[in-house]
Amino acid sequence: MGAVTDDEVIRKRLLIDGDGAGDDRRINVLLKSFTKWCYSGSAEDGFTQYQRMLGTLAQCEFSMGKTLLVYDMNLREMENYEKIYNDIEQSIMSAHDKISECKKEIMRAKRIRKNRQEYDALAKVIQQHPDRHETLKQLEALDKELQQLSHIKENVEDKLELRKKQFHVLLSTIQELQQTLENDEKSENEESQGSPMDN
Repeated sequence: MGAVTDDEVIRKRLLIDGDGAGDDRRINVLLKSFTKWCYSGSAEDGFTQYQRMLGTLAQCEFSMGKTLLVYDMNLREMENYEKIYNDIEQSIMSAHDKISECKKEIMRAKRIRKNRQEYDALAKVIQQHPDRHETLKQLEALDKELQQLSHIKENVEDKLELRKKQFHVLLSTIQELQQTLENDEKSENEESQGSPMDN
């Protein structure tokens, strides 16, 4: 069985309560009673029609009052629904704002996490290298060692230059000595060759 719509329920209620087509029936009954009352032949019959008209009027007034109450209730319900609608719309807007803010928070959290990961990776790389103080100490030690090596090099070069000069002097002396020896030997040979001739 299909679902009953709200319009059908309201229509049935109006028919049962005498608010819909029943009002037209009461008005028709009232008009007929009024006509009978106008053409009533006796006072008793007229009084009966008169009482019937009063009853019908009371029913019409009651129905009208009930309709007005239902109308007022419907207005209040409409106002209430409008308020609920506005509240729901406001809640939806607030939820959208919160969702947008949460998305921004998530993006900020992702950036912070990425920066932290990059920082940790950089910190690991830095930790693999000596710190600045240790590096400066090593540089100072290397500088001192370089200065010492420079002094040693200068000393070695000075000694080498001195040895070159000494060697040059030694060579010159040897050459002079060799020349002297050759001259002496030559002189001796000449003297030895000249002695037999004199005899």
